[in-house]
Amino acid sequence: MAIARLQLTALDSPAPLALARFYSTLTGLPVGPTDDDWVELDAGGGPTLAFQLAPARRAPDWPAEGALQAHLDLEVDDLDAGEAAVLEAGATKAEHQPGTTFRVFLDPDGNPFCLVLAS
Repeated sequence: MAIARLQLTALDSPAPLALARFYSTLTGLPVGPTDDDWVELDAGGGPTLAFQLAPARRAPDWPAEGALQAHLDLEVDDLDAGEAAVLEAGATKAEHQPGTTFRVFLDPDGNPFCLVLAS
C-alpha cells in the first residue's frame, strides 16, 4: 500500500515562468496556474512539473562528482529529432555524454535533463 501519491516535481529557478515555458515546449503540457513565485504545467490532474522562484539558485556543476542532485528523463522515439527540437527550444547539449541510448542537455537555467530513447 502506498503512503503517498506523486503530485508534482518542483524545480527552483530565478525565472520560473520562462523555465515553465521551456518545459511546456518540451512536454506539450500547457502552462497552468501562475503567480509571482510559482508556476505549474497543467497535466490534467496527473503528476506535473512546477517552477518556484529562487533568485539565488545556481546551476549544478555537473558532471563534477556529487554535483548532480536530480534530473528529468524525457522519453523520445527518435534521439536525433528530439535533440534538434530541444536545441531549438533553448536547451544546450552537454559536453559530457555518458551513454548511447540517451543524451544529456542543459535547460535554460543550467539543469541537466536527458532525452531517453523509448524502448
